[in-house]
Formats: sequence, structure tokens, C-alpha cells
Amino acid sequence: MSHSDTNPGASSHEMAGGQAAGLRRLRAPKPVQVVAVTSGKGGVGKTSVSVNLAVSMALDGKRVMLLDGDLGLANVDVMLGLQPAYNLSHVIAGECTLDDTIIDGPAGIMVVPASSGKRNMAELSSAEHVGLVRAFSELQRPLDTLIVDTAAGIADSVITFSHASQQVIVVVTSDPQSLTDAYALIKVLSRERGIHRVHVLANQVHTPREAREIFENLRRVAERFLDVTLNNLGFIPHDDWLKRSVRRQRAVVDAYPAAASAQAFRALAKTAASWGLPLGARGNLEFFVERLVAADAQAGVPA
Repeated sequence: MSHSDTNPGASSHEMAGGQAAGLRRLRAPKPVQVVAVTSGKGGVGKTSVSVNLAVSMALDGKRVMLLDGDLGLANVDVMLGLQPAYNLSHVIAGECTLDDTIIDGPAGIMVVPASSGKRNMAELSSAEHVGLVRAFSELQRPLDTLIVDTAAGIADSVITFSHASQQVIVVVTSDPQSLTDAYALIKVLSRERGIHRVHVLANQVHTPREAREIFENLRRVAERFLDVTLNNLGFIPHDDWLKRSVRRQRAVVDAYPAAASAQAFRALAKTAASWGLPLGARGNLEFFVERLVAADAQAGVPA
């Protein structure tokens, strides 16, 4: 290095301080992209979307964790044919670490099975909240993306997980009830939790025209009555190969990668990867859980 590359006026103390700050930046945990996948009603394929998005991102080289956020009914482990020894309820009870619950899934995704002991985040005590934050903060596995497969509807856990995430995907079908319930969910997220941008994914779609109509019907009502912007994520086509993969308890992107639905999931994964992180994102997974606790507090839920 030439003399012109150094600061001749800097003291050794200042230089040492700058080096220490640089080392702290290197050691600081990389912020994790957190995506909640949710829906207004059940039966629209939300968990299938969560699983295939996670596997697709892993196939693209991302280090992905899939958290089953339906705290009253396990879905992800059933869909992938996994048999967990522990789940999130054991972590909350202090019976094991978060690392103990993780099961290796297809393409190397890390699956955290659902808890069956608590129906929603609002039922957790202050001590359990603290334990959950500590469990996530102690997780040492490197991670790029956390995908949360929430329950369906407008239950406390759905709203809380969505509020704690950086991106929210609402899965909807052409079923009128699905559209009505999706609007109700977006209304709660917007008015009660200040979420003003939501991604919409049409699922089980037969034609591109049908997909456009699904999105436009929802957008027209939401943007007329709510302070919210809906982003069209496109659609996942109706596909017999996807149905077959569900019966085989496999992700379609893993079992039948050439299927039309698999190709759509791979495209969705590339879109999600392009979102990046919001300005000011910090910390590791404990920050996500801190936001869960803060969301409950904002809603006035007693700890």
C-alpha cells in the first residue's frame, strides 16, 4: 500500500478502532429474508406453495428454513412424509433446542415442525416468549431465507406471523369464498397491523386469463377500500403432476421438475430472491421472533 492510501493524520487508536468496527461488521449475523405464506381460507394449496417455494429456493443455492407456523395443526411434515421427534412446542417448553427440532428436507431445506401444544402466539406467556427469542438467537446454522407457512384465516397467529415477516404472500383461488376471505385477511393486515404491500399468488389456475381475473377482482376491491398495494405474483397452474406429488408426499419441483407447476414454482423462487431485504434490516432470526412478540404487544394481547 502506498503512503497515499493511508490517512497520515489518523492516530493508531483511531486506526485500531476502525479495524475493530470492521471486524464487528464481519462477525455480525447476516439479516435473514423472512417470507410469510398465508391465505384467507384453507384448501387453497398454501402449504404446497410454501413447501415448493422453499425447495425451489434451495435448488437455486439459498440456505432455506421452512417453519410450520400452523401452531395447532401440523401440515409441512405430513406433506413431506417426515416424522419429527420434536416440534416447536418442545422448544417453547424448554425441553429441547430449536436445532433439535430441525429435520432435513428435500434439497437440504431445514424444516421446523409445527407445535401442537399452543393454538396461537397469543397463548404464550412472557417466559415462553423470552424462551422462543432465545432459541432462535442461539441457532448457529447459516441461513438466507425463512419461509413461514401460517395457518389459514385471520386467527391471531396468522396476523402475528405476517406482521413479523418482511414479505407476505396471500394464496388465492378462483373460488368466490377464497377471494372474500383473502380480502378479509388483507383488510386486517392493512388496518390493524399497518401492512400496506401484499403479494398475491393465484393457485390451481386453468388459464392465464383466469389468473388475471382473480388478481383484478381482488385488487379492485382492496385498493378501493384499503390503503394497500397488491403485487401480482402470477399463478401456479392446475397440474395433475402436482396432485400426484402430494399423494407421494414429495415437492413437485423435486419429484417432477419438468411439470408446469414445478416450472412456475421455480420462477416464483427467482422472483422472491429478487426482493432482497428492506433498508435497515438487522440481526438474525431472533429479530424475527422479537417482531412476533412486539406484534402481540401492539395488538394488546396479555403476555
